[in-house]
Formats: sequence, C-alpha cells, structure tokens
Amino acid sequence: MVDGFPADATSFLILFARLGAMLMLLPAFSDESVSPRIRLLLALGLTAGLWGLLSPQVTGATANPAALPGIIIAETMIGLMMGMIIRMLFQAAAMAGSIISLQVGLSSALVFDPSQGGQAALISRFMNVAAVVTCMALGVHHLWLQSMMGSYALFPIGGMPPWGDFAQLGVMAAGKAMSLALSLAAPLVVYGIVFNVGLGLIARLTSAIQIFFIAQPLNLLLGLGFFAVMIGAILTAFAAAMAELAQTTWI
Repeated sequence: MVDGFPADATSFLILFARLGAMLMLLPAFSDESVSPRIRLLLALGLTAGLWGLLSPQVTGATANPAALPGIIIAETMIGLMMGMIIRMLFQAAAMAGSIISLQVGLSSALVFDPSQGGQAALISRFMNVAAVVTCMALGVHHLWLQSMMGSYALFPIGGMPPWGDFAQLGVMAAGKAMSLALSLAAPLVVYGIVFNVGLGLIARLTSAIQIFFIAQPLNLLLGLGFFAVMIGAILTAFAAAMAELAQTTWI
C-alpha cells in the first residue's frame, strides 16, 4: 500500500483537476456566497466519492511522470470549458428575468448580483436564485454530476482537449441560452405588447389626460400579478430545458 501511494495520489490529482475545475463554475456551487474553502472541500469530497468509479480511467496516465504537467493542464481546461458551457446555458434564467423586468417596468430597479458580476434587475436576480432552487429540487444537478462521469468517455485522459468541438458547443450554448430566455419570457412579452398597444389606443382617445403617468402603477400591478401566476410554469420549463440539454450534450 505504501508503494502504491504515489500512483494513487497522482491519479487523485488528475481526477481532481477536471472535477474541481468544473465544479468551480457550476451554478450554485460557484456562487460567491459559497466560500472558497467550502468549494475546495466539495471538490475534494466529490473526487473522493467518484474515485472508485473513475480510478480505472487514470491508470494509464500515471505511467509517464514527465507527461503529468501537460495532463493536469489539459484536464483543468476540459473541466473549465465544460463548466463554462453549463454556466452559459444557466444564464438563460437571468436573461429571461431582465426581459420580464423591462416588460413590467422594473428595469431601473437594480440590485447587486454576484453571479453576474455587478448590478442586475431585481426580477433577474430573483429568477437566478429561483432557478438554482428549482434545479436543485428537481434533481437537475444530478445530471451535472453524471455529465462529469460521462466526460471521461467523451474526452479520455491523456489526449488534447477538442478545441473545435468546445468552440462549437460554446456557440450552441450561447444561442440556446438566448432562445430559451426569450421563450421563458414570452408570456410577459405578449403581455407587454398587449398592454402598450391598449395604452396607446387609450392615449389617442383621451389625449387630454396624461395616461402614461396614470398607467405606470397599473402596469406594475398587472405585470407582477401575471408574473406571479406564471412563475411556476416558467421555472419548471427552465429546469426541464436544462435537464434535456444536459442529457443531449454530455450524457
């Protein structure tokens, strides 16, 4: 056991490079409210938990100690790129929240959002947090962990990262995130169009009244009420889309 310890430690380090890098960028786990020490402990615990299943994948990579630095760098890059693609897809919730904020007249109500690196609309921040809670409640994070295991079949240890494939996945993720954000916010977009068209017709009929100042509180009331009715369906659709994307992309 003592003789085998260096090889086991090297294998653990190789696994930790990819799993830890990916975990550092996954939604919820990468939030700034989670301290770096907690993230490190989670990454170490995840690597230890998957050690029994993934250690056979690393057996051949420990034979050549001179190649270890290159393997560690390649594994870290693969983990970072996989985590970034999932994070890009997850930003659809925040983008949908920004679109909804614009429709209901709350685009100027800003709060600090650590996950977006600055100020964000209030509903955008709410959607971001609610999306994390919904995905955790419905077990979508299990698919992220499963994709970590499946990545070793797609990207074996010791090979160069497929830069072209990751570039195509990044473009796909950006397009999917924007289309998903627009589809999630579609009910509120339709509401905004109907409300503003009706407001314009009323303004034409009663030109002597400053209808826009009167209608702003009504827009907030109706918009937030409609958003409260639709929030459950929006979050469920988002979690289902994230699960489908995880299954079709990595697993």
